[in-house]
Amino acid sequence: MNPRGRFVWHELMTADPEAAIRFYPAVTGWGVLPFDQDPSYRMWTVNGVPIGGVLPIPAEATAMGARPYWLPYIGTPDIEEATRRAVELGATLFVPPTQIVVGIFSVLRDPQGATFALFQATGTAPGHEGLSEVGEFSWHELRTSDGIAAWAFYSELFGWNATSAMDMGPMGKYQMFGRNGVELGGIYNKPDRVAGPPAWLSYVRIPSTDHSVAHSLALGGKITNGPMEVPGGNYVAELCDDQGIAFAVHEEREHLAAATPDARPKAKPKAKPKAKAKAKAVVKAKPKAKAKPKMKPKPKAKPKKAKPKAKAKAKPKAKPKSKPKAKSKPKTKPKAKAAKKKARPARRHR
Repeated sequence: MNPRGRFVWHELMTADPEAAIRFYPAVTGWGVLPFDQDPSYRMWTVNGVPIGGVLPIPAEATAMGARPYWLPYIGTPDIEEATRRAVELGATLFVPPTQIVVGIFSVLRDPQGATFALFQATGTAPGHEGLSEVGEFSWHELRTSDGIAAWAFYSELFGWNATSAMDMGPMGKYQMFGRNGVELGGIYNKPDRVAGPPAWLSYVRIPSTDHSVAHSLALGGKITNGPMEVPGGNYVAELCDDQGIAFAVHEEREHLAAATPDARPKAKPKAKPKAKAKAKAVVKAKPKAKAKPKMKPKPKAKPKKAKPKAKAKAKPKAKPKSKPKAKSKPKTKPKAKAAKKKARPARRHR
């Protein structure tokens, strides 16, 4: 298919590639593979398939004020035309279309200041159509100074479709976008808590947010936001690696992104049996504790007629057994309703 507008490659520009190679595989589960035609260039792999690379940040980029960062490459069938059009729309050209072994690339800065790259493959473009698999980059978020203007730039350049949007208050609208029926990410005004110029933040889909965050912290990384649950049953965390480079992880805990509308309700019955089981356990345990207090007040209320103790005790024993069963229904329903509310989040993420 035409790769126009698809994120096809992700390159880590860093001052210490060796440190990055020690850090990221433990956090994301990636493999590392030297490029056949240039072993000094190492590639990130998922199940042996390259998805990106790591290399030292060029001296000329550092001289221009660039800091270590993740550079997303976006596919195009005609890089000359795409580069020309980007400049017409207000982008700044850093690296003109340059031929490499696998294709042609150019590097630009959008009108608000976020850096991105264009890529035209010699053969088939890297990556694939459709939803991202575990280990791949699954969401791309542009934090910018003017979300409306940024959306106008990228939608014109790549033909992205506006999908859904959310009102984020002072940060304005969070505009989500996609292509060919698949959501790719969102664009919004950069919050004050995020330092630095506008930039793209790429999310890696991982099996466990907790696992990835723990490994990141153990290796010197930092948490900048989260972990937290977002609409759609997903969990995300924004991190910095041990060199201070921002990235994020994304866990589809309920796998809603891969589910069809008919398949989504299947996830709900799984939670119901657990909620009912716990509720029944609580109901059964409480009658035993309440049986004793109910037996004591009655003998005290009728001290003179309490001689036949055996009869007085027999009556309370029969009553607690029937009462708990009647009470068990209302105690079970609220918990079942709570489970439904948690499974309803409507927003897809990230």
